Amino acid sequence: MASGSFLRTLAVLALLSGPVAAQDLFSPVIVVNDRAISGYEIQQRALLLQVFGTPGDPDELARTQLVEERLKEQELERVGVVLAEEGLTRALDDFSSRANLSTEEFVAQLGTEGIAYETLRDYVETNVTWRDYIRSRFADQVEVTDAEIEQALAQEATETAGIEVLLSEIIIPAPPERPELVQRAQSIAEEVSQVTSTADFEAAARDVSAVPSRERGGQLDWTPLSNYPAALQTILLGLSPGEVTPPLPVTGAVALLQLRDVREAEVPPAAPETVDYAVVRIPGGLSQEAVSQAAQIAARVDTCTDLFGLGLPDQNILRETVSPDAIPQDVALDLAKLDANEVTWGRTADAGQTLLLTMLCSRSYPLPEAAPDREAVRNVLRSERLEDYSNVLIADLRASATIVGE
Repeated sequence: MASGSFLRTLAVLALLSGPVAAQDLFSPVIVVNDRAISGYEIQQRALLLQVFGTPGDPDELARTQLVEERLKEQELERVGVVLAEEGLTRALDDFSSRANLSTEEFVAQLGTEGIAYETLRDYVETNVTWRDYIRSRFADQVEVTDAEIEQALAQEATETAGIEVLLSEIIIPAPPERPELVQRAQSIAEEVSQVTSTADFEAAARDVSAVPSRERGGQLDWTPLSNYPAALQTILLGLSPGEVTPPLPVTGAVALLQLRDVREAEVPPAAPETVDYAVVRIPGGLSQEAVSQAAQIAARVDTCTDLFGLGLPDQNILRETVSPDAIPQDVALDLAKLDANEVTWGRTADAGQTLLLTMLCSRSYPLPEAAPDREAVRNVLRSERLEDYSNVLIADLRASATIVGE
């Protein structure tokens, strides 16, 4: 999402540069059997993935997803499975509700990022139809026993929720309105992502990072893995000590995380149910005055409520209480390393002219259940096995397909 404006600028320039450029944008880039994927579709999907905060290279992920969706579409046509219009409407409503928005509101928000309604519609329609097809085709082959449920419940207490990670961070400023800075930040991030030495990473943090942790070489304290977005948890668990994540696009910056160590917590913490946080917009970007003001705010406030007594314009303070999956990835990265009433800053907005200070107000956790929900566990295990069937089928379709340009 951080480079969304830059990508949209490139798209507009391409469309305005003449008939040949426009033709190239809509010309086939990849052909899956007899189905073409255009540069426009790849560009749109990459923008959508950035808005969703999906870790990884948006362009590469877009190409992979679109190839698989072409394979899914051809298989669905072969067996005659379609999603009725009312089913599509319901699926779009369900998808939009995850962001606490109506479909109309969600589509309008995507529009501000340069994403067409058709891009969202195709993404939802293909994947919901495929999910229903997999369920109908393989449901009879999936049986979950009571013994398997017991085993899953026994494992649940010691898996992801009970893991803590020791990380170091680098946040490199990359205002999307400044393409030369975006390119420079991405180049630096690609280079740093290859290091395996904590000393080299710490040196890079002191040199290029924009957040307060730079003074400590980017080092963070032990943090529950569950504080981080679910997609990022998977990436972190795949790292060995010393390894670095791929560059992570965030608002106005590029982020990198290096894993230093992993441990099991003594008491496995639950994932937060809601997170109460505030973001303060400080004019001046990374100027000495703005950074000094951020430090003064940090010294003067004890709770998020205190932010409203500093004489700052109310419109410069955003406070929200939302579920973790509704928090933008860049804000989630800020919050993950904070305890209640702690602050951090360093990301920017508005072409680098506004410094963003993030404060964690509180995390609320669900009350422990009186008894485990065995049916919920059964459904999770069933879904995982159906996903396995889906992956095998897609692999078979890919193996027998003719794919050009992937």
